[in-house]
Amino acid sequence: MAARLLTVDQAAELLGTTVRFPRRLIEERRITFVRVGRHVRIPEPAIAAYIERNTVQPIARRYGAVA
Repeated sequence: MAARLLTVDQAAELLGTTVRFPRRLIEERRITFVRVGRHVRIPEPAIAAYIERNTVQPIARRYGAVA
């Protein structure tokens, strides 16, 4: 079965942002999207991939290291 396609509103809710943010990602071609007629949909795995690409891992500090 194909991936679930999300509306821009649903993508914004999933990301915890306003609708403007996923629209900007689409405009800047920073996220995969699908045109269904005149509607724009974002595949659910594209949201997960975007989050994965932009996740910053913490720096592991050694015990006793001075900051």
